[in-house]
Amino acid sequence: MEESGGGGLVMELKTEEEEGPSPAEMDPVFVSCLLQPPMSHHDPNYVAIRRVLLHRKAQSLLQRKDWRCNTRSYSAYRNFIRRPRNWENQITQSYLSTPSNSGHWASSQGQSILFDTESQSSSRDLRGFGLSVGHRSSFSSNDADHQFGLVEPAYSFVGMHCIFDNCKASVTILKFGHMSSDLLAYGATDGSLTVCHVSESPSVIQHLKGHSKAITDFDFSSNNQYIASSSVDKTVLVWEISKGHCIRVIYGTSSQLCIRFHPVNNNLLFVGNANKEINMINFSTGRVIKKVYFDKELTAMDNDHTGQLIFCGDAQGCIYTVSVNSHTGSISRSHKNRSMRSKSPITTVQYRTFSLVARCPVLLVCAQDGNLCFFSVALEIQGYLTLLCSLKLSPRRHSIRASFCPLLSLEKGEFIVAGSEDSNVYFYDLTRPKHACVNKLQGHGSPVIGVAWNHGENLLASSDSEGTVIVWKRAKTS
Repeated sequence: MEESGGGGLVMELKTEEEEGPSPAEMDPVFVSCLLQPPMSHHDPNYVAIRRVLLHRKAQSLLQRKDWRCNTRSYSAYRNFIRRPRNWENQITQSYLSTPSNSGHWASSQGQSILFDTESQSSSRDLRGFGLSVGHRSSFSSNDADHQFGLVEPAYSFVGMHCIFDNCKASVTILKFGHMSSDLLAYGATDGSLTVCHVSESPSVIQHLKGHSKAITDFDFSSNNQYIASSSVDKTVLVWEISKGHCIRVIYGTSSQLCIRFHPVNNNLLFVGNANKEINMINFSTGRVIKKVYFDKELTAMDNDHTGQLIFCGDAQGCIYTVSVNSHTGSISRSHKNRSMRSKSPITTVQYRTFSLVARCPVLLVCAQDGNLCFFSVALEIQGYLTLLCSLKLSPRRHSIRASFCPLLSLEKGEFIVAGSEDSNVYFYDLTRPKHACVNKLQGHGSPVIGVAWNHGENLLASSDSEGTVIVWKRAKTS
């Protein structure tokens, strides 16, 4: 510390390489007093306000000495934000890592492992790791304002909650249980179905093996006691989760591609298949009650909260509305919509009971060619669909799925989350087509296929083509 020409004191803060007092030994109030201007040269009110502001600055200066993310220091972050414009073109292609509220760092180790320390368990609990969880992990890339538009703070994440890497095949679909924030299941191309808990102590509770080929879809019963799964092996299996036993096998004549329990009457199953039909199946007997036929094989399905309407998509990009009467057992086609721009298989059909934008029930449809469409649903006209907006993403080689985001934002917008071929999880606002992407999560090492929110809306699960499932924890917002 030395005396300045104006009579004030100038404090020289030591760098990280120099030895000095620890942050606990340096009083922020004392530092703010040293940094403030001489009182004789300024208005007292100004000095008081500046002293408050400098108190905060002193705290941040002390925190920078211990600031770490992925073993990097504050100086590394400062050097990053001062990088030249063509910096990314000058580095070797490798996995990029993004700390919270910062930018990309290129790993010097090339294709690094997912974690610095390998775990013996197939599920990894990361709640105590903070931000130092490895070279490829990253959360809430808020530096992308100039690249994607304004980041939506409601969809910022504090990090990875846990990871499940027990599956060796591509995980194509995952879902949380109905009204559940803890129960998660995911199906893979090797025919395995895994059920796990994610909240308190992440763990796998059941490995359900019965299908001989890839699982195409599954659904929880309303009480989360059963799971019904469909597969390319032409069968539908019904599992009792608590015992891990298959209690019903329903054989078909073609690949079973999508499945749903009736939301009110769980004794009814609806299965779409490659025979261009939906079968209404009695869960107790395993018999087909009714059938309804379509133009092409059905690839995705969802129902409304009452079970009176089914929305499904086929392999040519058409969307159908089907009316269901669970009392009489009747099922019939109501409407057909051809609003999708191209003839590409539908990968996602998701119904939501209310939208802040449409002020009515809405439907999200995603096609394999990257087209996302947002429809309003007229319940009084047997689920008639009206296209509200659409978004064109890059074409996909995999059947990548999308999902509505929780209604978290105070701003009017319709937010969705989707996987991508570049191993990232993206958040989009369908109402802002020019700057649709509002955030992204990095951490997967292969194309991200499935995404799902839990009921508490604080956890987001994503799966990739290498069999890794990551559960992300959303940041708390006021």
